[in-house]
Amino acid sequence: MKLIKYTLAGILFGIIMTKSEAVSWYRIQEMFRFQSFHMYGIIGTAVVLGVVAVFLIKKFKAKDITGSPITFHDKDKAYVKYILGGTIFGLGWALTGACPGPMFVNLGSGYAGMAVVILGALLGTFLYGMIKDKVPH
Repeated sequence: MKLIKYTLAGILFGIIMTKSEAVSWYRIQEMFRFQSFHMYGIIGTAVVLGVVAVFLIKKFKAKDITGSPITFHDKDKAYVKYILGGTIFGLGWALTGACPGPMFVNLGSGYAGMAVVILGALLGTFLYGMIKDKVPH
């Protein structure tokens, strides 16, 4: 029963993503071709909302689902890994037409082909977990 609010939040997230067309491959293609502001507006809104949410989490010392305090840690100064990771993420997003949130929304909307994309993302995450200690930090 405690998880019902998270389930409802996930359903609301899926509805908002679908209604805003953020899960549309066509809209994502438009963004990567710089043909429309639509997705940049959605992403910009998400960034502003994220800044406000982090501010509120810090101000009110919010806790996670287990009751532990939510903490934020500074990133290190080795930006190369962030640039490489962002490039890989962006290429996957451009090739599949979906980033992690929309992958699950599209699967839930009946696009069975997204199951292949999700399996690929899970495999990539698993492989990274296996080699992360071997790559330069």
